[in-house]
Amino acid sequence: MLLEELKPGLRISGLIPAEAVTVIAAQWHGANAVELTYKTAGGGLDQRVVFRKDEDRLSVAHSGSRAFDAPAGDFRLAAEAQRISLAGLFDPMLAVATSDVQPLPHQIRAVYGELMPRTPLRFLLADDPGAGKTIMAGLYIKELLLRDDVKQCLIVAPGGLVDQWQDELFFKFGLRFDLLTNQLIDSQPHVNVFETHPLLIARMDQLSRNEHLKAQLQETEWDLIVVDEAHRMGAHYFGGKVEKTKRFQLGEMLGEITRHLLLMTATPHSGKEEDFQLFLTLLDRDRFEGRQKRSADVSGIMRRMIKEDLLTFQGRKLFPERIAETVPYELTALEYDLYEDVTHYVREGMNRAGRIGGKRRNTVGFALTVLQRRLASSPEAIYRSLVRRTERLERKRQEILHGTYRESMPAIDPADFDTEELNAEEIEELEEELLDAATAAQTVEELDVELTELRALVKTAQRVREAGTDRKWTELSALLRDHALVTDANGLPRKLIIFTEHRDTLRYLQDKIGSLLGRPGAVRAIHGGVRRAERRQITEEFTKNRDVRILLATDAAGEGLNLQAAHLMVNYDLPWNPNRIEQRFGRIHRIGQEEVCRLWNLVASNTREGEVFTRLLEKLDQMRETYGGKVFDVLGQAFAETPLRDLLLDAIQYGEQPAVRNRMYEVIDSTVGDGLKGLLDERALAVERFSDADLRALRAAMDEARARRLQPHDIASAFKDAFTRLGGRIVAREQGRHEIAHVPQRVRSAGNGPIATSYDHVTFDLDRVRPDARTHVDLLVPGHPLHDAVMTETIRTFEGALNRGTVLVSAALEEPHLLVGVVEEVADATGASVARRFAYVYVDSRGTVRPAGPAPYLDCADAPDGASADIACGLPWLADAEAKATSWIIANRLPAYLAEVQPRRLAELVRTRELVTKRLTSERERLFLDAAAASEKERRGEKPKESSASLHRKAAGLDVRLRKRLALLDQQQSMSTKPPQILAAALVLSVPGLSSRK
Repeated sequence: MLLEELKPGLRISGLIPAEAVTVIAAQWHGANAVELTYKTAGGGLDQRVVFRKDEDRLSVAHSGSRAFDAPAGDFRLAAEAQRISLAGLFDPMLAVATSDVQPLPHQIRAVYGELMPRTPLRFLLADDPGAGKTIMAGLYIKELLLRDDVKQCLIVAPGGLVDQWQDELFFKFGLRFDLLTNQLIDSQPHVNVFETHPLLIARMDQLSRNEHLKAQLQETEWDLIVVDEAHRMGAHYFGGKVEKTKRFQLGEMLGEITRHLLLMTATPHSGKEEDFQLFLTLLDRDRFEGRQKRSADVSGIMRRMIKEDLLTFQGRKLFPERIAETVPYELTALEYDLYEDVTHYVREGMNRAGRIGGKRRNTVGFALTVLQRRLASSPEAIYRSLVRRTERLERKRQEILHGTYRESMPAIDPADFDTEELNAEEIEELEEELLDAATAAQTVEELDVELTELRALVKTAQRVREAGTDRKWTELSALLRDHALVTDANGLPRKLIIFTEHRDTLRYLQDKIGSLLGRPGAVRAIHGGVRRAERRQITEEFTKNRDVRILLATDAAGEGLNLQAAHLMVNYDLPWNPNRIEQRFGRIHRIGQEEVCRLWNLVASNTREGEVFTRLLEKLDQMRETYGGKVFDVLGQAFAETPLRDLLLDAIQYGEQPAVRNRMYEVIDSTVGDGLKGLLDERALAVERFSDADLRALRAAMDEARARRLQPHDIASAFKDAFTRLGGRIVAREQGRHEIAHVPQRVRSAGNGPIATSYDHVTFDLDRVRPDARTHVDLLVPGHPLHDAVMTETIRTFEGALNRGTVLVSAALEEPHLLVGVVEEVADATGASVARRFAYVYVDSRGTVRPAGPAPYLDCADAPDGASADIACGLPWLADAEAKATSWIIANRLPAYLAEVQPRRLAELVRTRELVTKRLTSERERLFLDAAAASEKERRGEKPKESSASLHRKAAGLDVRLRKRLALLDQQQSMSTKPPQILAAALVLSVPGLSSRK
């Protein structure tokens, strides 16, 4: 054809192989070149310069936009690979169907009701401990991966939880995430490790404390970042200034480099509203700017459900009751003498440290409080601690005499232990490091005085140890006989967990309980010094082996463990951070627990600390009668203003003074009485609950998803066909399982994750994944690297068949139809996709369009040898059939789709606009008032805390931020539908029509 014939609206062939395109514009450049703007069959726009020498290969497309000459088998294979790859666009819960989980109502609502509709996501998931937040995050991650919305995902978690995250994502969701280890970093010394590992799990403090890693991370962009235990990313007001921790600064940076940000914590609120709102700035700085005392509006940005309100799909309570009992006991006369002597030593040491002042005072004070807590733990713990301390101070004395002593104690901030700036393992390590060495004594003379006192304490402790009259052990052994050494209703031995704070006590109890049971192997112990792999092995033994009855653990070992195999727990040592009580209880009070959970707290009532704990536990028990187990969930928040640690230290130093004791009791009564009631009432207003209607709606949504779901036989059939065509070998083994003998290199190269060269056991049916624990069976479904690589390579290899089109026949049609596969999409004015979906439609000779379902080609047969693409030439209506399909979708389907997607998104944006405007305007006005006051002081010659010029600059900065945010919200609120994108087409003939042609 001549170049002069190229006009807008004309369909031409020859520009792109096996595809007709529509000319949008033709601009001449001289007499022999035309710049063409055209639309492809898939709906994309492109440009190309065509020269006079190209005229011979161009022609007017008389058979519509396709050649319809592709082999039907190739078309069907590529169409199935395409359908499965886009399954997330028509199966609303694809991750549920392809994961080894059975999600509960609150998890379904969190993922598909709260997280999925928000694009981009900025959200805080704050359900109670044990509610399965990792499951919710895993479903969300996999859903976005399956929908091709996420390719790079980073998970940031405390060090003790990263292995658990990796295991859960692999075994439950088939997702292979790499751990950011030193070995991984060192293996690529000249490469940004974050750019080469798109699915990565990193330790929170590894990132926050390593400036080089942080700099590398800041250079990258992520689709999704998930932060577990996010409350550790805290900031605090100190005077009028914001003190940002390194973890908080990391949180700020993470928000800048990701599209979706999901924060997760069971304890989002420390009790200080201003700190909570600072934490929320990680999600939306504009919405929570400034320091305000009134409660923050967290609608649309946070979801919190508490254990007692969680239900099964049948409407039953998900969690059993929680009961805590205090077991008071009195020290023997010998034990009490030791208690008084050590307490006197600790008090005198604190007084000496107080005279030193500065950071050293805090460090010495910390070491002495650890000594006091070990005194309360066990005779073994205090004896061992006193012996080690004596030995360390004697070495220090010798080093001073020989001039070789070098001070090396780290500085300690006691507040870190209640704000969880340090995790349990770090605290345990610090205790071991400082307890034996930190002292106020600096000279040989001072050390001699302290060593004389210590040697006397060691003798007293040894007498107590050798007397064998450990009252605390007596109480524990009675509990064991009454509860742990008997069988349950099914005749199985009961399992019990004992928490202690100190390794010396842990080893002591392991020997004592082993002797009591007569079987040392029935007792296992884990602490911060036990390697993570060994922890997992011990946990597995305790969970699965009926002969392992007792688990001893410290808090460092207890972080992240799921121990619902037990429902009985003892706090042998009560933690000074009340948050730890709930964290410990949460190890057994988890999803899957069916028994009433019981906790016994052992307290020496005739000690100063014991009096504080006894009063606290009595008030808790009174509150539990009204509020049930919920009292444990907010106990840590209740002590935000006056930390429990402070009360216990006052008790040690001044507890014999009636006025101090009365003041402590008043604080406990108001904190645990009125304070807990207020927190629980406020919390009740902020949490979500399920109604019967909610459960019915969720069950209906699950049923609808099931009806639209890809079935295992569809996935299996498509995979086997595609894999074989790509050169792979797969053979059937036992029922429902297969062996893959060879994975071709081309398939391995197409994958985003690790793909083996062969697999001993694979299945396409979730029910056959792990019928026994001896072998791991790979579930080959969307999301598995091998499955996805096969689908990707199949589409790449055979997508030409989708573009060229093929000829099929159907007995269900009375006349020829054009079948087209279409993606519909809603986007906002920023260009971001808000929602997408995929389906097929039929177009007949009259231009009538109707839905055809998700895979109509599966109900069609290949055209017989007599039917070729020449048939298309005899059907002139094909020339504009795709255009009519596009017009019909634009006129009839897209308005309804926009109307379905737009309202919820719009309501969220309108609410955000209102809150951001209110907050930034309020903060700006406050700054102007402060500036006026500062200006008045400056006029009088006084120096204000901050200059009026600085305050005016800050107010002006807020104005700029408000304008920018409102402009962005304007763009996000402007939503529209994109033109439909046609991904595949086929000519489907009726059987009668085919017969008459023959």
